[in-house]
Parts: sequence; structure tokens; C-alpha cells
Amino acid sequence: MADRFIEVSLVKRGIHCTAKLLDDRAPVTCAAVWDALPLGGDVYHAKYARNEIYALFPPFAKSEPPLENPTVTPIPGDLCYFAFAGTELGTKAYGYDTDVRPGTTVVDLALFYERNNLLLNGDVGWVPGIVWGQVTEGLEAMAEACNDLWRSGAQGETLTFRRA
Repeated sequence: MADRFIEVSLVKRGIHCTAKLLDDRAPVTCAAVWDALPLGGDVYHAKYARNEIYALFPPFAKSEPPLENPTVTPIPGDLCYFAFAGTELGTKAYGYDTDVRPGTTVVDLALFYERNNLLLNGDVGWVPGIVWGQVTEGLEAMAEACNDLWRSGAQGETLTFRRA
């Protein structure tokens, strides 16, 4: 299979990076994401994991991918996939809107932009993610935009994923 690439963008800020799908390490997850593209939604900056931005989506795979190529210590440029039950994220502590509630499943597509991340949540413990992509171009500019998002806020910003 030829290498596949996607573009990850912060739309309002006009910043994007390119990532290679890790088909050899996470084939089921890569296929699910690729088939669902393009995807976009409100961006959030991590509260617990540290140097992470992400968007939340309704489930889009025929069945949830297995925990392939897992990590609890993502590195800069990792794209991770998480699936959460609404009860895991449906508390006021997270600040999500009404789409995140008990009885739902939420898919979290995340970009880690700097070092020293640890996927440990005080509410649920370890939260392993599936590493399904790695940024190959544009990480430095994206990291600057992510730091700006952290400092100035995410309101009105969209995180998108599309085929490159």
C-alpha cells in the first residue's frame, strides 16, 4: 500500500500540518479514519494530557477499532484516536456541550504538539490512545498555533482532518 497523508488544520488561524497515516501499525484505525474524512469540529485544548488539541465526533467506524499501537506517552506529532462513553466525559468538569452525555459514545481525534504528555486522567486513570498518524511537515507552526490556542482560547476555532 502506498503511503497515505492527511492535512490537519486550525481553520480560523489558517495553520495546517501534514501527517502520514501509520497503516503498518494501526491498520484498522487508519482505515476507519480515512473512510470518514473529511472531519471537523470545535477544537479543545487538553485539560489533563498537557500538550494536546482535539475535536470530538460521533462514532464513524463500523465497529470501534481495537487498541492497536497504543500509548500513554504520546510524542510531538502523534495523532491519537480515543473512544469514550458519554459517562466518562459527560460531567461539568469537562465543559462540553449537550452532545457529550450518558448513553452516547464520543470519538476524540487528537494532535499532540509538544513533549511531556501523560495520558492519566484523575477521574478514570490511564487512558491509552491509538497512535494512527505522525506529523511529517508543519509541526513547528502548528505547535505555535496550539500554544496560542492555549493562551488566548479555543472559542470559534475548528480542527479539521482531510485527505492530503
